[in-house]
Amino acid sequence: MHEKLINVTLITKFVLMGFPDDQVLQRLYAAFFSLVYLVALMGNILIITLTTIDQHLQTPMYFLLKNLSLIDICYISVTVPKSVMNSLTNSHSISFVGCASQVFLVVFFAGTEFALLLVMSYDRYVAICCPLHYEAIMNRDSCVMTATSWFLGSIFGVLYSDSTFSLSFCGSRKVPQFFCDVPSLLKISCSKSHVTIDISEAIGVMYALFSLLSIGFSYICIFNTVLRMPSLQGWSKAFSTCTPHLIVVTTFIVTGTIAYLKPVPDSPHLVDFLVSVFYSVLPPSLNPIIYSLRNKEIKAAVRRTSKNST
Repeated sequence: MHEKLINVTLITKFVLMGFPDDQVLQRLYAAFFSLVYLVALMGNILIITLTTIDQHLQTPMYFLLKNLSLIDICYISVTVPKSVMNSLTNSHSISFVGCASQVFLVVFFAGTEFALLLVMSYDRYVAICCPLHYEAIMNRDSCVMTATSWFLGSIFGVLYSDSTFSLSFCGSRKVPQFFCDVPSLLKISCSKSHVTIDISEAIGVMYALFSLLSIGFSYICIFNTVLRMPSLQGWSKAFSTCTPHLIVVTTFIVTGTIAYLKPVPDSPHLVDFLVSVFYSVLPPSLNPIIYSLRNKEIKAAVRRTSKNST
Protein backbone atom coordinates (compact mmCIF):
# COMPACT_ATOMS: atom_id res chain seq x y z
CA MET A 1 0.00 0.00 0.00
CA HIS A 2 2.81 2.41 0.92
CA GLU A 3 4.55 1.74 -2.45
CA LYS A 4 1.30 2.39 -4.34
CA LEU A 5 0.75 5.69 -2.51
CA ILE A 6 4.28 6.82 -3.34
CA ASN A 7 3.77 6.05 -7.02
CA VAL A 8 0.42 7.84 -7.15
CA THR A 9 1.81 11.00 -5.52
CA LEU A 10 5.07 11.12 -7.44
CA ILE A 11 3.95 10.27 -10.97
CA THR A 12 2.29 13.43 -12.21
CA LYS A 13 3.72 13.44 -15.72
CA PHE A 14 5.68 11.46 -18.28
CA VAL A 15 8.23 12.58 -20.87
CA LEU A 16 7.64 11.53 -24.47
CA MET A 17 10.80 10.83 -26.45
CA GLY A 18 10.29 12.58 -29.74
CA PHE A 19 12.44 12.97 -32.83
CA PRO A 20 16.07 14.18 -32.57
CA ASP A 21 16.62 17.49 -30.79
CA ASP A 22 17.84 19.25 -33.91
CA GLN A 23 15.56 22.28 -34.24
CA VAL A 24 15.47 22.13 -38.05
CA LEU A 25 14.37 18.47 -37.98
CA GLN A 26 11.78 19.31 -35.33
CA ARG A 27 10.29 22.06 -37.50
CA LEU A 28 10.33 19.84 -40.61
CA TYR A 29 8.63 17.07 -38.65
CA ALA A 30 5.97 19.45 -37.33
CA ALA A 31 5.29 20.90 -40.78
CA PHE A 32 5.11 17.51 -42.51
CA PHE A 33 2.80 15.89 -39.98
CA SER A 34 0.61 18.96 -39.75
CA LEU A 35 0.12 18.60 -43.49
CA VAL A 36 -0.58 14.87 -43.21
CA TYR A 37 -3.04 15.54 -40.39
CA LEU A 38 -4.90 18.16 -42.43
CA VAL A 39 -5.07 15.83 -45.45
CA ALA A 40 -6.47 13.05 -43.24
CA LEU A 41 -9.04 15.41 -41.71
CA MET A 42 -10.15 16.82 -45.06
CA GLY A 43 -10.39 13.39 -46.70
CA ASN A 44 -12.39 11.82 -43.91
CA ILE A 45 -14.63 14.87 -43.45
CA LEU A 46 -15.33 14.78 -47.20
CA ILE A 47 -16.47 11.16 -46.98
CA ILE A 48 -18.63 11.88 -43.91
CA THR A 49 -20.21 14.86 -45.70
CA LEU A 50 -20.86 12.99 -48.95
CA THR A 51 -22.35 9.93 -47.26
CA THR A 52 -24.61 12.22 -45.22
CA ILE A 53 -25.98 14.58 -47.87
CA ASP A 54 -25.90 12.50 -51.07
CA GLN A 55 -29.08 10.43 -51.51
CA HIS A 56 -27.28 7.90 -53.71
CA LEU A 57 -25.01 6.98 -50.80
CA GLN A 58 -27.73 6.24 -48.25
CA THR A 59 -26.94 2.53 -48.07
CA PRO A 60 -25.54 0.31 -45.30
CA MET A 61 -22.14 0.13 -47.04
CA TYR A 62 -21.69 3.91 -46.90
CA PHE A 63 -23.11 4.10 -43.40
CA LEU A 64 -20.24 1.81 -42.34
CA LEU A 65 -17.77 3.87 -44.36
CA LYS A 66 -18.99 7.04 -42.61
CA ASN A 67 -18.29 5.42 -39.24
CA LEU A 68 -14.84 4.33 -40.42
CA SER A 69 -14.03 7.92 -41.39
CA LEU A 70 -15.26 9.20 -38.02
CA ILE A 71 -13.06 6.67 -36.22
CA ASP A 72 -10.05 7.66 -38.35
CA ILE A 73 -10.52 11.35 -37.51
CA CYS A 74 -10.64 10.55 -33.80
CA TYR A 75 -7.77 8.04 -33.99
CA ILE A 76 -5.28 10.37 -35.66
CA SER A 77 -6.39 13.32 -33.49
CA VAL A 78 -5.38 11.50 -30.30
CA THR A 79 -1.65 11.46 -31.09
CA VAL A 80 -0.59 13.76 -33.95
CA PRO A 81 -1.66 17.24 -32.68
CA LYS A 82 0.02 16.68 -29.29
CA SER A 83 3.19 15.42 -30.99
CA VAL A 84 3.31 18.38 -33.39
CA MET A 85 2.77 20.82 -30.52
CA ASN A 86 5.58 19.17 -28.55
CA SER A 87 7.93 19.57 -31.51
CA LEU A 88 7.06 23.24 -31.95
CA THR A 89 7.43 24.09 -28.25
CA ASN A 90 10.32 21.67 -27.63
CA SER A 91 8.41 20.42 -24.58
CA HIS A 92 7.80 16.68 -24.52
CA SER A 93 6.02 16.27 -21.21
CA ILE A 94 2.52 14.85 -20.88
CA SER A 95 0.47 14.69 -17.70
CA PHE A 96 -0.42 11.40 -16.03
CA VAL A 97 -4.08 11.94 -16.94
CA GLY A 98 -3.14 12.91 -20.50
CA CYS A 99 -1.03 9.76 -20.87
CA ALA A 100 -3.80 7.55 -19.49
CA SER A 101 -6.29 9.24 -21.83
CA GLN A 102 -4.04 8.56 -24.83
CA VAL A 103 -3.77 4.86 -23.96
CA PHE A 104 -7.53 4.58 -23.51
CA LEU A 105 -8.39 6.47 -26.70
CA VAL A 106 -5.79 4.81 -28.94
CA VAL A 107 -6.94 1.33 -27.87
CA PHE A 108 -10.60 2.41 -28.03
CA PHE A 109 -10.44 3.68 -31.60
CA ALA A 110 -8.09 0.92 -32.83
CA GLY A 111 -10.33 -1.76 -31.34
CA THR A 112 -13.44 -0.12 -32.78
CA GLU A 113 -11.84 0.14 -36.23
CA PHE A 114 -10.82 -3.52 -36.18
CA ALA A 115 -14.37 -4.56 -35.26
CA LEU A 116 -15.84 -2.25 -37.92
CA LEU A 117 -13.54 -3.69 -40.59
CA LEU A 118 -14.95 -7.11 -39.66
CA VAL A 119 -18.49 -5.75 -40.05
CA MET A 120 -17.55 -4.26 -43.43
CA SER A 121 -16.25 -7.66 -44.60
CA TYR A 122 -19.61 -9.15 -43.59
CA ASP A 123 -21.33 -6.37 -45.55
CA ARG A 124 -19.30 -7.30 -48.67
CA TYR A 125 -20.09 -10.99 -48.08
CA VAL A 126 -23.84 -10.35 -47.96
CA ALA A 127 -23.71 -8.00 -50.99
CA ILE A 128 -21.94 -10.55 -53.20
CA CYS A 129 -23.09 -13.92 -51.83
CA CYS A 130 -26.69 -12.97 -50.91
CA PRO A 131 -27.47 -9.98 -53.18
CA LEU A 132 -31.26 -10.50 -53.20
CA HIS A 133 -31.40 -10.30 -49.40
CA TYR A 134 -28.76 -7.57 -48.97
CA GLU A 135 -31.02 -4.65 -48.09
CA ALA A 136 -33.21 -6.70 -45.74
CA ILE A 137 -30.21 -8.13 -43.85
CA MET A 138 -27.98 -5.06 -43.70
CA ASN A 139 -30.73 -2.51 -43.07
CA ARG A 140 -31.66 -4.63 -40.06
CA ASP A 141 -28.17 -5.46 -38.79
CA SER A 142 -25.79 -2.62 -39.78
CA CYS A 143 -26.73 -0.22 -36.96
CA VAL A 144 -26.58 -2.95 -34.30
CA MET A 145 -23.22 -4.25 -35.55
CA THR A 146 -21.77 -0.74 -35.76
CA ALA A 147 -22.91 0.07 -32.21
CA THR A 148 -21.38 -3.24 -31.08
CA SER A 149 -18.07 -2.24 -32.70
CA TRP A 150 -17.99 1.02 -30.72
CA PHE A 151 -18.94 -0.87 -27.54
CA LEU A 152 -16.18 -3.47 -28.01
CA GLY A 153 -13.65 -0.70 -28.63
CA SER A 154 -14.64 1.03 -25.39
CA ILE A 155 -14.37 -2.24 -23.45
CA PHE A 156 -10.83 -2.80 -24.72
CA GLY A 157 -9.94 0.84 -24.03
CA VAL A 158 -11.01 0.53 -20.39
CA LEU A 159 -9.41 -2.91 -20.04
CA TYR A 160 -6.00 -1.90 -21.40
CA SER A 161 -5.78 1.53 -19.76
CA ASP A 162 -6.86 0.22 -16.36
CA SER A 163 -4.48 -2.76 -16.43
CA THR A 164 -1.57 -0.62 -17.70
CA PHE A 165 -1.91 2.09 -15.06
CA SER A 166 -2.39 -0.41 -12.27
CA LEU A 167 1.38 -1.00 -12.67
CA SER A 168 4.05 0.93 -10.76
CA PHE A 169 6.24 3.58 -12.42
CA CYS A 170 8.95 4.28 -9.89
CA GLY A 171 12.00 4.73 -12.11
CA SER A 172 12.36 6.42 -15.46
CA ARG A 173 9.36 8.34 -16.73
CA LYS A 174 10.75 8.70 -20.26
CA VAL A 175 8.31 6.92 -22.57
CA PRO A 176 10.31 5.56 -25.57
CA GLN A 177 7.61 6.65 -27.98
CA PHE A 178 6.11 9.89 -29.33
CA PHE A 179 2.81 9.08 -27.60
CA CYS A 180 1.72 6.91 -24.67
CA ASP A 181 1.14 3.33 -25.75
CA VAL A 182 0.98 0.09 -23.81
CA PRO A 183 4.28 -1.57 -24.92
CA SER A 184 6.31 1.57 -24.14
CA LEU A 185 4.73 2.00 -20.70
CA LEU A 186 5.37 -1.67 -19.90
CA LYS A 187 9.00 -1.06 -20.82
CA ILE A 188 9.44 1.62 -18.15
CA SER A 189 7.27 -0.03 -15.49
CA CYS A 190 9.05 -1.35 -12.41
CA SER A 191 6.27 -3.82 -11.53
CA LYS A 192 7.50 -7.40 -11.50
CA SER A 193 4.03 -8.86 -11.94
CA HIS A 194 2.07 -8.04 -15.13
CA VAL A 195 -0.85 -10.41 -14.59
CA THR A 196 -3.64 -7.96 -15.40
CA ILE A 197 -2.04 -6.60 -18.57
CA ASP A 198 -1.04 -10.13 -19.63
CA ILE A 199 -4.68 -11.18 -19.35
CA SER A 200 -5.75 -8.08 -21.29
CA GLU A 201 -3.23 -8.84 -24.04
CA ALA A 202 -4.35 -12.47 -24.23
CA ILE A 203 -7.96 -11.33 -24.66
CA GLY A 204 -6.81 -8.84 -27.32
CA VAL A 205 -4.89 -11.53 -29.23
CA MET A 206 -7.91 -13.87 -29.20
CA TYR A 207 -10.13 -11.01 -30.39
CA ALA A 208 -7.68 -10.17 -33.20
CA LEU A 209 -7.38 -13.82 -34.30
CA PHE A 210 -11.15 -14.27 -34.29
CA SER A 211 -11.58 -11.11 -36.38
CA LEU A 212 -8.87 -12.14 -38.85
CA LEU A 213 -10.32 -15.63 -39.27
CA SER A 214 -13.81 -14.18 -39.76
CA ILE A 215 -12.58 -11.69 -42.37
CA GLY A 216 -10.64 -14.46 -44.10
CA PHE A 217 -13.69 -16.76 -44.13
CA SER A 218 -15.83 -13.95 -45.57
CA TYR A 219 -13.40 -13.45 -48.44
CA ILE A 220 -13.08 -17.17 -49.12
CA CYS A 221 -16.87 -17.25 -49.59
CA ILE A 222 -16.74 -14.07 -51.68
CA PHE A 223 -14.02 -15.37 -54.02
CA ASN A 224 -15.79 -18.71 -54.32
CA THR A 225 -18.97 -16.89 -55.41
CA VAL A 226 -17.12 -14.54 -57.76
CA LEU A 227 -15.35 -17.40 -59.52
CA ARG A 228 -18.72 -18.94 -60.34
CA MET A 229 -19.99 -15.75 -61.98
CA PRO A 230 -20.41 -16.21 -65.74
CA SER A 231 -19.56 -12.67 -66.87
CA LEU A 232 -16.37 -10.67 -66.60
CA GLN A 233 -18.48 -7.62 -65.76
CA GLY A 234 -19.70 -9.36 -62.61
CA TRP A 235 -16.11 -10.18 -61.69
CA SER A 236 -15.05 -6.58 -62.21
CA LYS A 237 -17.89 -5.15 -60.12
CA ALA A 238 -17.30 -7.60 -57.27
CA PHE A 239 -13.56 -6.96 -57.11
CA SER A 240 -14.00 -3.18 -57.37
CA THR A 241 -16.20 -3.20 -54.27
CA CYS A 242 -13.90 -5.53 -52.31
CA THR A 243 -10.48 -4.13 -53.25
CA PRO A 244 -10.66 -0.91 -51.14
CA HIS A 245 -11.70 -2.86 -48.06
CA LEU A 246 -8.93 -5.43 -48.58
CA ILE A 247 -6.30 -2.69 -48.94
CA VAL A 248 -7.56 -0.89 -45.82
CA VAL A 249 -7.60 -4.12 -43.77
CA THR A 250 -4.12 -5.08 -44.96
CA THR A 251 -2.67 -1.63 -44.20
CA PHE A 252 -4.24 -1.53 -40.73
CA ILE A 253 -3.13 -5.05 -39.76
CA VAL A 254 0.39 -4.92 -41.23
CA THR A 255 1.32 -1.53 -39.73
CA GLY A 256 -0.18 -2.42 -36.33
CA THR A 257 1.50 -5.85 -36.25
CA ILE A 258 4.92 -4.44 -37.10
CA ALA A 259 4.59 -1.69 -34.48
CA TYR A 260 3.41 -3.93 -31.63
CA LEU A 261 5.45 -7.09 -32.26
CA LYS A 262 8.82 -5.39 -32.59
CA PRO A 263 10.74 -5.07 -29.28
CA VAL A 264 10.64 -1.67 -27.60
CA PRO A 265 14.23 -0.30 -27.61
CA ASP A 266 15.78 1.48 -24.63
CA SER A 267 16.90 4.34 -26.89
CA PRO A 268 14.65 4.54 -29.97
CA HIS A 269 16.24 5.45 -33.28
CA LEU A 270 14.62 7.34 -36.12
CA VAL A 271 13.47 4.07 -37.74
CA ASP A 272 11.62 3.06 -34.55
CA PHE A 273 9.71 6.34 -34.52
CA LEU A 274 8.90 6.09 -38.22
CA VAL A 275 7.39 2.63 -37.72
CA SER A 276 5.18 4.00 -34.93
CA VAL A 277 4.24 7.00 -37.05
CA PHE A 278 3.22 4.77 -39.94
CA TYR A 279 0.79 2.68 -37.92
CA SER A 280 -0.74 5.67 -36.13
CA VAL A 281 -0.88 8.01 -39.15
CA LEU A 282 -0.90 5.91 -42.32
CA PRO A 283 -4.27 4.09 -42.05
CA PRO A 284 -6.37 7.19 -41.19
CA SER A 285 -4.65 9.15 -43.98
CA LEU A 286 -4.87 6.48 -46.67
CA ASN A 287 -8.40 5.19 -46.01
CA PRO A 288 -10.28 8.15 -47.59
CA ILE A 289 -7.81 8.23 -50.50
CA ILE A 290 -8.26 4.50 -51.16
CA TYR A 291 -12.04 4.70 -51.08
CA SER A 292 -12.16 7.90 -53.12
CA LEU A 293 -9.89 6.59 -55.88
CA ARG A 294 -11.34 3.07 -56.08
CA ASN A 295 -15.05 3.83 -55.62
CA LYS A 296 -17.00 5.09 -58.62
CA GLU A 297 -20.01 6.14 -56.52
CA ILE A 298 -17.84 8.30 -54.25
CA LYS A 299 -16.28 9.99 -57.28
CA ALA A 300 -19.73 10.50 -58.81
CA ALA A 301 -20.97 12.01 -55.54
CA VAL A 302 -18.03 14.44 -55.54
CA ARG A 303 -18.94 15.53 -59.08
CA ARG A 304 -22.61 15.95 -58.18
CA THR A 305 -21.77 17.99 -55.07
CA SER A 306 -19.32 20.18 -57.00
CA LYS A 307 -21.90 20.75 -59.74
CA ASN A 308 -24.64 21.67 -57.26
CA SER A 309 -22.35 24.05 -55.38
CA THR A 310 -21.54 25.94 -58.58
